[in-house]
Amino acid sequence: MSMSQQLAADLPFLRRYARALTGSQERGDEMVRAALEAVLADDELKRSLGEGRVALYRAFHQTMEDPSDGAIAGAAAAQGGSTGTKEAAAASRLEAIAPRNRQALLLTTVEDFTPDQAAKIMGIEAGEVERLVAEAVREIDEEQSTSVLIIEDEPMILMQLEDLVSSLGHDICGTATTRTEAVRTVTENRPGLILADIQLADGSSGLDAVADILALGSVPVIFITAYPERLLTGDRAEPTYLVTKPFREQTVKASISQALFFK
Repeated sequence: MSMSQQLAADLPFLRRYARALTGSQERGDEMVRAALEAVLADDELKRSLGEGRVALYRAFHQTMEDPSDGAIAGAAAAQGGSTGTKEAAAASRLEAIAPRNRQALLLTTVEDFTPDQAAKIMGIEAGEVERLVAEAVREIDEEQSTSVLIIEDEPMILMQLEDLVSSLGHDICGTATTRTEAVRTVTENRPGLILADIQLADGSSGLDAVADILALGSVPVIFITAYPERLLTGDRAEPTYLVTKPFREQTVKASISQALFFK
């Protein structure tokens, strides 16, 4: 595989990582674009991209880190001065709440890197990555609880998500297997978070269901799908939070943490 082909295959997932760090598709994509421009202007970093996905994420960290504290969040905030007040406030919170912990957690859960790979990306030791992940998990456990709507048509996955959500101290305000059920549930019980599958029982789309719901009011959404690359094309508005099936529970927990953090 050529370097350009490798980059094309890995870039959608780097964009997912950047938007999870920032809570915003726009801000995350700005970070990735700026990082790629810096990488392509540096011959050494450019050559390193041929080494694969770990090298791409490492180059992203190297180009986007804030020199004062090594936090990607700092660079994101510096870039995002022209974005909305909500995102600026979120960036400020991100800087204050252990950004290194969040990076380590996302890299080892949502992005599925090993501690050794995450250590190479972050420029630290593997043991430090594990310590940061443990701290991030404690932060998740301390979050305020909310009510959750689960849109999922596979019974076993639905049960798994119900157990996971409950274990985090959140309430389940309802479940739905179709677009119609999902919208009806939201009108009766306004959730604080939505977990949504893409393909639903009657052939309807979870994307359409969420679009209907968001027309009623703002609520963070985490999409769960077996085909994330179909949504991370850059051709249209994309989910900020996207979990790949089959998922690990830690991945869903990390995504819930990100979504509630930016709520």
